[in-house]
Amino acid sequence: MSTTTTTSPRITATPEDRALKAKHAAMWASGSYRTVVEDVVGSLGGILVDTVDVRPGQRVLDVAAGTGTSAIPAARRGADVVATDLTPELLDVGRAATAAEGLDITWQTADAEALPFADAEFDVVLSSIGVMFAPHHQLAADELVRVTRSGGTIGVLSWTPEGFIGQMFAAMKPYAPAPPPGASPAPLWGRADHVRALFGDEVTDLVARQQALRVERFADGAEFRDFFKANYGPTIAVYRFLADDPEKVAALDADLAALGDRFLADGAMAWEYLLVTGRRS
Repeated sequence: MSTTTTTSPRITATPEDRALKAKHAAMWASGSYRTVVEDVVGSLGGILVDTVDVRPGQRVLDVAAGTGTSAIPAARRGADVVATDLTPELLDVGRAATAAEGLDITWQTADAEALPFADAEFDVVLSSIGVMFAPHHQLAADELVRVTRSGGTIGVLSWTPEGFIGQMFAAMKPYAPAPPPGASPAPLWGRADHVRALFGDEVTDLVARQQALRVERFADGAEFRDFFKANYGPTIAVYRFLADDPEKVAALDADLAALGDRFLADGAMAWEYLLVTGRRS
């Protein structure tokens, strides 16, 4: 068993974009995204891998892989897997899990909007609640397509705007700094029409499935809020932005707790996501 590591990220060219990507990487390294994966969202990557039916021997790329929630189940199926992410700290978590399990995955720091791979290099290209956070959606979609071979499979799983996480971002938006020019809201990847427009004629046989993750981790909205304040990078970033304004902190506290309570029923939440699959033309 071996794990290959490449740590030279290929970041898009402008100084402004490099600064933005560095900020994003630091945001996702804050808190403990590993805890979010282990306690709540870890099963999504396996759902994506099962849906596209990854096969032994296929060359698979997991884009914006985080800790490898799609990469690891793909490797378990016998695929030749490369996992990339903008945040090295997340890849380190996945690398340790890979070593413990005896799997062979290449972990590589890379920008989803400028992937360091040749055209048509992969049989399957995946991203589970990952590529949606790349700020320039068309660039990211074009890269997913570019590195997939003709007839190969693309699979993307994203939170929907109307679902719980999409509504969490909507609740945080009034308290957050303005997005940089040209950046698109992450939950738009959870709209089938948006994804179809991004891929255009480059992807055929596109199928969009709206499903929900059942979450039983939180007893009430306040517990959800405190968990995300401690562990989830985007939430941590908003609270840091508000740190000198206790009134706004209290207002966001109330809004997030109310959101959690609104979605909680009989001890569980349903976190809606969109799973899109298609074939490279």
